[in-house]
Amino acid sequence: MTMPMHPPKPSPGDHVAVVSPGAGLPGLFPRPFELGLERLRKEYGLEPVEYPTTRRMGSTPRERADDVHAAFADPDVKAVFTSIGGDDQITVLPLLDRELIRANPKPFFGVSDNTNLLAFLYNAGIVGYHGGTVMTALGRPGALHAVTAESLRAALFTSGPYELRPAERFNDIERDWADPATFDAEPGSRPGAGWTWVNADRVVEGRSWGGCLEILGWLLMADREVPHDLSVFDGGVLFLETSEELPSGEEVFRTLRNMGERGLLGRFSALLMGRPKTWSFEKPNSPEEAERYASGQREAVLRAMRVYAPDTTIVFDVDLGHTDPQVVMPYGGAVRVDGPARRITVSY
Repeated sequence: MTMPMHPPKPSPGDHVAVVSPGAGLPGLFPRPFELGLERLRKEYGLEPVEYPTTRRMGSTPRERADDVHAAFADPDVKAVFTSIGGDDQITVLPLLDRELIRANPKPFFGVSDNTNLLAFLYNAGIVGYHGGTVMTALGRPGALHAVTAESLRAALFTSGPYELRPAERFNDIERDWADPATFDAEPGSRPGAGWTWVNADRVVEGRSWGGCLEILGWLLMADREVPHDLSVFDGGVLFLETSEELPSGEEVFRTLRNMGERGLLGRFSALLMGRPKTWSFEKPNSPEEAERYASGQREAVLRAMRVYAPDTTIVFDVDLGHTDPQVVMPYGGAVRVDGPARRITVSY
């Protein structure tokens, strides 16, 4: 695989696509979506362009693939944002025209189910951006989180190194998007405890790959967009996070175990593990239950890594997943993990 290409950056005033290659949830919950569009305009000076399936639930994989193609092919569109995730974007992948997208590289922003498209771009030799979805990151009630806003601005408009820092406070408790009162104030938060480091006696510099652990498990099962030549991952930085479905510690361990059996885990020199989401409407954990869940996930990760990659540098509770704030991770870009200095620097 050739070295990845960073697509040209947009500038204030440019048009950017907004697509729903996962689920058309803007049609069900217009408030966070329209708030996110408003912030793209006011905070970043960008003009969002919607596509036919952006607000439509039940669109076929072909219709969603057509929107992705149209967004990348339009010369007036300078970046592509996803509205939100979903759970069946894997069915869109076989319909995508790799050559069309490779010939029209653009910054692509998305998380969760959009791990599918980010892995697709990785294999096309294009750096993507894990973060910046319109409804969750940009449509945050009350105001953009300063950490999220700063990271997204850097990923959008700048190139070169950007240092990540632990969030002083974070939140993973949602409020009902169907309730207008949800958007009257910012969500609550609780103190963060910083990052937890394991095997932090070295400096690792490598190309990043990963995303939502559940989606990566599906890609592995379907044998899609995971390179067969695993040497492309040698010395790289794996980053993982889990979703609002709150997979059990045993599920996390088994997915990592299968990645280890495939020979994946031992290829990477560092693992950045996102702060786990510990609350959902289906599982409204108490603070004590949330702490037990987070501890259980951490132990599951360590259990797998002890077997398959015992010397890998690991950093827990990086704010790169389904929690708030959410930093943008380059997908396929350079990441430096400095254990002795306890610093993480990404390259946008």
